[in-house]
Amino acid sequence: MSSLLTRGLPSAGLYAGPMAWLVSTQANYALAAWSCSYQFPVIPLLAAVLAAVSLAGGVSSWRAYRQPLPADTTTVPAPDGSQVATLDGPEGGRPHRMIAAIGVLVALLFAVVIAVHGVAGLVFTGCER
Repeated sequence: MSSLLTRGLPSAGLYAGPMAWLVSTQANYALAAWSCSYQFPVIPLLAAVLAAVSLAGGVSSWRAYRQPLPADTTTVPAPDGSQVATLDGPEGGRPHRMIAAIGVLVALLFAVVIAVHGVAGLVFTGCER
């Protein structure tokens, strides 16, 4: 488990960002009446926590992206028949770096969307009809 924290998980940003946004959207609708009743801005607080969850997934993807490619001597056949492509390169069938880069960008995008929802929670009280 600690190796996943240090090495990162390439697809963590792909899952953490959208799931945090899903929870944020559903909680915003569910907590609007509660926020109006108790006059407590729970939506911006929840948005801050869920934006941090999305960014944590992005950090995990970033760590996976920054990992150096291991010196692997295993090769696969290239299109011309030679044995030059390693399994860790994109041409070797394991595009971890590309998935990690997309995970970072997706996590950032969803963190911004969640933050915008949180700012809207500061402007609107939930009592508007």
